[in-house]
Amino acid sequence: MFVRSLSLGVAAAALLAGGAQAADLIIPTTPMPIYESAGFSWEGLYAGVNAGGVFTNANGLTNLQASTSQFSVGGAVGVNFIAYDPILLGLEVQGDYVFQDGDDAGMFLALARVGAVVTDQVMVYAAGGVGMTSRSGTTENIYAIGGGVEVAVTESVSVRGEVLGLGDFSSAAGDQFFDGAKATVGVFYHF
Repeated sequence: MFVRSLSLGVAAAALLAGGAQAADLIIPTTPMPIYESAGFSWEGLYAGVNAGGVFTNANGLTNLQASTSQFSVGGAVGVNFIAYDPILLGLEVQGDYVFQDGDDAGMFLALARVGAVVTDQVMVYAAGGVGMTSRSGTTENIYAIGGGVEVAVTESVSVRGEVLGLGDFSSAAGDQFFDGAKATVGVFYHF
């Protein structure tokens, strides 16, 4: 009987010791961090092309026909800076070719932009600046105020919709603040 009790005791001790060893084999580790994409970077240099229309009221602008809608194509180059997350500041130069009946015109704008990065993929902004229109050797100084929405579609390409009100510096009676508007859709590459 003593041998049997001793055998049961040794077996129980072996089982308990095996459980204790198994617990000692677990090595605590810290979990690997989950990779999060940095998202689209709105900062830096960008360039792109756009197409749209230029619309004028009865006053019109000197080099753009009054009370008409004209097709335009152009391009833009700019640079953005994140001033304080999510606030974005930028400078942009635009050039457009405006198709008109008879004599086409060119439009050049230098704009300052202030925007907000709504999500990693979406930015909204306001823009304002000065420029000129040119047709047949005649130039006119203009200003532009407006805004737009830009959406990132890949890691370096975005699509933008923009509307700018256009006015001239004329002080003639009856001249309105905006004598026209420019609405465009563009594709931009961010370097």
